[in-house]
Amino acid sequence: MEFPKDLRYTKDHEWARKKGDSVTVGITAFAVEQLGDITLVDLPEVETAVTAGEAFGTIDSVKSVSDLYAPVSGTVVRVNEALADQPELVNQSPYGEGWMVEIRATGSDYDALMDAGAYAQLVKSQA
Repeated sequence: MEFPKDLRYTKDHEWARKKGDSVTVGITAFAVEQLGDITLVDLPEVETAVTAGEAFGTIDSVKSVSDLYAPVSGTVVRVNEALADQPELVNQSPYGEGWMVEIRATGSDYDALMDAGAYAQLVKSQA
């Protein structure tokens, strides 16, 4: 299972990619594997304030409905509108076209996230 080294990860299986003061967020391949086929992604509107560790949306699959948790605090500046019509993009490309939101980060939450090695250990302990 792949965990790109240029990303940071949460214990809730979200990934984060930082570019400047923006952080793009999605769910990991492990999360996708656990959920199965994604049927709906409910995301916040642009300009919504989010808090690290708190839910910002939900993801529905054939198995369950799960909360999505913000890896960083800030304001949503972009939402992946393609997921409204094609939620399966999360299954097909969790680290690419299946991204969910972009957050303009405030604070240093990103620095506290796990690197790929630490996340791989977490996944191994949960498998």
